[in-house]
Amino acid sequence: MHIYHDFFKRLFDLFVSIVVLIVITPLFLPVLLLEIVLYNGHPFFIQSRPGKDEKEIKVIKFKTMTDEKDTEGNLLPNNLRMTRSGRFLRKYSIDELPQLLNVIKGDMSLVGPRPLLFKYIPLYSLEQRKRHLVKPGITGWAQVNGRNAISWTRKFELDLFYVDNISFFLDLKILWMTVLKALKSEGINAGENVTMPSFNGKN
Repeated sequence: MHIYHDFFKRLFDLFVSIVVLIVITPLFLPVLLLEIVLYNGHPFFIQSRPGKDEKEIKVIKFKTMTDEKDTEGNLLPNNLRMTRSGRFLRKYSIDELPQLLNVIKGDMSLVGPRPLLFKYIPLYSLEQRKRHLVKPGITGWAQVNGRNAISWTRKFELDLFYVDNISFFLDLKILWMTVLKALKSEGINAGENVTMPSFNGKN
């Protein structure tokens, strides 16, 4: 496990990310141009997230929501800001593609626990904080076992299973399942909430 995690996983990430970027260029460029038009020249959503060892990284995605605010200057709820094209990008996980640049840079891995928000760290148990012992991933064991349709508690259980069982073959399995689920748009809540509710330390 350690040999793969400490050395070969990085080589695997680099090779696959570069190959995938080349292959998806016919998809990536049109989406990029559309996003530039729809979001007034700002196609990317960039946010600080905790990476390995809880160090700050800048995660990049295609934008899926507007920046509309209410009369008091607060952002409107996510479901009101989500655009039609944004729903499509999320449904097929296309909004995640720019994170291949994070992988090439070395901030992220193809597979690992999803990078969440800094504000959640004080709410984690000591066991849950172990999810930061490895690089966060574009996809992970929790994403292929429910994505937004499972509870936070279950997500963390799946994340910790991955941390304790990292292997080349598990990564291959997760990547393959990710492709299948993205094509079928499985594991996303069908209700009004287009994103997971905030983690409060219990749910």
